[in-house]
Amino acid sequence: MGTSFGRGGATQYQQDLANADCIVIQGSNMAECHPVGYQWVMEARARGAKVFHVDPRFSRTSATVDRYLAIRAGTDIVLLGALINYVLSNGLDFREYVLAYTNAATLVNRDFRDTEDLDGLFSGFDEETGRYDPSTWAYEGDVPEEEEPVEGGGHHAEAAGSDSYGARGAGASASPPSDPTLTDPRCVYQILKRHYSRYTPEMVEELCGIPPERFHELAEAVTANSGRERTTAWVYSVGWTQHSVGVQYIRAAAILQLLLGNMGRPGGGIMALRGHASIQGSTDIPTLFNLLPGYIAMPHAHRHDGLDHYLEQEGADTGWWGNRRAYVVSLLKAWWGDAATEDNDYRFDYLPRLTGDHGHYATVMGQIDGTVKGYFVVGENPAVGSANGKAQRLGLANLDWLVVRDLMLVETATFWKDAPEIETGELRTGEIGTEVFFLPAASHVEKEGTFTNTQRLLQWREKALDPPDDCRSDLWFYYHLGKRIRRRLGDDDIDRPVTELTWDYPEIGAQHDPSAEAVLREINGTAADGRPLASLRELKPDGSTSCGCWIYCGVFADGVNMAARRTPHTEQGPVALEWGWAWPANRRILYNRASADPQGRPWSERKKYVYWDGTKWTGPDVPDFEEDKAPDYRPPEGARAQDALAGTDPFIMQSDGRGWLFVPSGLSDGPLPTHYEPHESPVPNALYGQQANPARRTIDRPENPYNPALSPRFPYVYTTSRLTEHHTTGAMSRPLPYLAELQPEAFCEVSREMAEEIGLENGDWATIVTARAAIELRVLVTGRVRPLRLSGKVVHQIVMPYHWGYSSGGVVTGDVVNDLPSIVLDPNVYIQESKAGTCDVLPGRRPRGRALLDLIERYRDG
Repeated sequence: MGTSFGRGGATQYQQDLANADCIVIQGSNMAECHPVGYQWVMEARARGAKVFHVDPRFSRTSATVDRYLAIRAGTDIVLLGALINYVLSNGLDFREYVLAYTNAATLVNRDFRDTEDLDGLFSGFDEETGRYDPSTWAYEGDVPEEEEPVEGGGHHAEAAGSDSYGARGAGASASPPSDPTLTDPRCVYQILKRHYSRYTPEMVEELCGIPPERFHELAEAVTANSGRERTTAWVYSVGWTQHSVGVQYIRAAAILQLLLGNMGRPGGGIMALRGHASIQGSTDIPTLFNLLPGYIAMPHAHRHDGLDHYLEQEGADTGWWGNRRAYVVSLLKAWWGDAATEDNDYRFDYLPRLTGDHGHYATVMGQIDGTVKGYFVVGENPAVGSANGKAQRLGLANLDWLVVRDLMLVETATFWKDAPEIETGELRTGEIGTEVFFLPAASHVEKEGTFTNTQRLLQWREKALDPPDDCRSDLWFYYHLGKRIRRRLGDDDIDRPVTELTWDYPEIGAQHDPSAEAVLREINGTAADGRPLASLRELKPDGSTSCGCWIYCGVFADGVNMAARRTPHTEQGPVALEWGWAWPANRRILYNRASADPQGRPWSERKKYVYWDGTKWTGPDVPDFEEDKAPDYRPPEGARAQDALAGTDPFIMQSDGRGWLFVPSGLSDGPLPTHYEPHESPVPNALYGQQANPARRTIDRPENPYNPALSPRFPYVYTTSRLTEHHTTGAMSRPLPYLAELQPEAFCEVSREMAEEIGLENGDWATIVTARAAIELRVLVTGRVRPLRLSGKVVHQIVMPYHWGYSSGGVVTGDVVNDLPSIVLDPNVYIQESKAGTCDVLPGRRPRGRALLDLIERYRDG
C-alpha cells in the first residue's frame, strides 16, 4: 500500500463499503474474523452490490456472498494478474483516470528486463546474495542509489526494510519522462501489458483451480462496476500478508484498483482489515524494529553519519515526504525536549541504530545461539502464535531471563514445565536456566487511552474500573520501569540518551498511573508557546515544534481530545467526521483528490465526494490535498515538498504525485507482482522456470528444516484459519467455559474426497506431519474444502484453526498448529509464510515421546 499509494493504511473507512457497487473479499474470512465491520458488506449487498469471496475454504463469509471461488492457497497473484490482463487486453481501464493519476505513461530505464525476458527474474538479481540491485527499475533519467553492502555486513535493504522508505519514492523524480499515448514499449502501461500477457483464464484454472467461467463472471462484475459511475472495493487480511510474496499480493490489487479508477473514491479503495484493537496503532507508533513513529525509517549504524546525511539518504524531496526534516526534528524534540538543540543535531545521535535484521525470527535464532540473553513478551504468545513453534520454545529455553506481561499464564510463560519438548525429552525442566518473570496486565476495561483500528481511526477508551491486585496497564509498566532505570543511571555520556528523555507525565490515582491524555498530547505535538498543534502542516524543521508522531498531529487540536468524540450518527453526516479521529488530519478516504477529474469536477454525480468549487476543495470529507491548490496549479522550477506537485497529483505522499502501477524503488523483490509458488509447494511454477520468490528470506538451520520442493512425501496443501469463538492463540478465549464449549477441540477441515482417500473419519483423529513437527487434530469432514485439479493432478487442501495450545490454564487444550509452518519470510516486511505450505496427513493419533521424533525424522530422511 505504501509503495503503491504513499501510505500503509486502509484507504477508506469500513462504513464506506456500503457505497460499493461490487466487493471482492480475498485473503480474508471477514464475516468470521471481523463480524462487526462485515455489516457494511451486507448493507452494500442489500443495496444491490455484487459480492465475491475468494478463499481456499467455503466459510461463514462465503455463505453470505453472491459467488464463492475456491482457490489454492498461495496463488492469488495468478488470479489478480489475469484480472489485470483482462482489463488491459480488453481496453477496460478508466483511461482518463489512468493517464492523469498513475505512472502508466512514465518511461522506465532502457536497461530494465522483465520476468518475461529472464524466466521469472527481474534485471539486477544477484544469485550469490539472493538480492536485487533495483537501479535498472528506475524511471528514465533517474539514478537511484545502489544498495551496496554496508560496513558491518549485510545490506541496508535487509537491515532497514526497503518498505520503510519506499513510500517516499526514493530515486523517483517528480517529473519523469512520459509518453501520454501509452504506446512507447518502455512506458509502464506497455510493460504492464507484456508482464501479465500470460496470466490467462486457462492459467488461473491450471494454478488456482478456478474454472474459466467463474473467472469471467468475476472479471465482468469487477469491470462493469468500475469507472465514472460505479466503484469496486477490495478487502484483504492476513490471508494475503502471511506469504513469502505477501507484499506483492497487495501490490497486485493496487494495480487493478488504479487501472479501474477505484482509488480515492467512495465505495472503492482497498480495505486492509487489521486485527483486534490497535494492531494499526502498533505500526503507526511502531513495535517494528526498522521504523520510528509515523513510518520514519530507523537510521543505520554504518550508513548514516548524522541528521543531514540521514535525511539526504532517505528519500526524495518532492511530495509531502519532502517535509521529513520537520517530522524527524519534531519527533526528536518530543523525546529529548530542551536537550535537543540545533547545535547537537537535535540528539539524532541518541537514536538506536540498525546493524542488520533485528526482526522477530532473527531474534529467536539469536536466543538459540545465546546472543540474545533477555526477552520481553507483551501481549503476545510466540510459543503458540509464531511459525515453527518448536524453534520459539527452544529459544525461550536458552534465555537468561524472560518477562511475560499478559492477562493469564500463556504458553510462553509456562513453556519450561509443559512444552511439548518436555514430553519428547528435548527439553528438561531442571536444565532450563531461563528465569521467568510473569507480570499480570490490566485488561482493556481497566485502563484508559486510545486504540487505532482498521480504518486508521483513533478512539478513546475510558477506564471502567481499576485493575485488581498487581495487574497494571502497559503504560504504567513502561513508565515506572523507565523511572526506575533512570534512578539507577549516572551522569556518564552513555547514560544521557535515557536521562535526558522527557519522562515527566502527570500521575493519577492510588496506583500512580501516568496520564494517557498527557501522552496523547505529546504525540499530537506542541508549538513553542506550548499550544497543541492543530495540523501536521504546523510542524517546523527548526526545533520550534515537538510531535511524537507526525501522522497523529491534530488529534489534540485546540486542546480537545478528538479521539474521544462520539457524536451520534443522527447528528452528523454519513462520513461521521466527529466520531473519533482518523490519521492523517481526520481524513476518512485517502487520496480523495482522485474522486474528481483533473479539472476538479466530480467524475459523476453518483460518486461525488471531494471536488473544486472554484476557490477551494470541498466535500463531506477532509480533502487529501491542499485546500487552496487549484487544479491548474503547476509547480515552479526548483519547487520541493508539496509545492513540487501539480494541482492534478492526488497521491501526495509519492514523489511524483501518482499512484504507482510500477514501483521503481522501495521493494526488495521486484517492481511488479509476479507469481511464485510458495516455498513449499506440491506443483511446479507453470509460468516461469523460477519456482519461488528468488528474494525470499530463508533460515537454513537445523531448527528450521524445510520440506523438499515438490516432494511426494508432503502431497497436501495446508493453510491456517481463525474462528469467531476464539481469539488468536486462545489465551483470552480457551479459559472461558462458554467459548470453549462452542469450539472445544482443535480440528482440521478436509474434503470428503480427501477423507475417503486417506481413511479419515469425521470426529476421529488425524496426524499432520511436516519436516518441523507432527500434531494431532480432530477431523472435520465437510464439503466446504474442495479438491482442486491443477496441472493434471488433484491437489487436496487442509484448513486448520490455530487457536489451541497445550497450557493447562485453558479449559480446552490442543496441539499447536503453528508448529507445522517453517520460517520463510517475505523479503520486504519479514512476515512468515504461514498461510501456504505442504504436509502429509495420516489417520489416527500421533506418537508420543521419542516415537514422535522418530516419525518426523523418517519424513525428513525420506
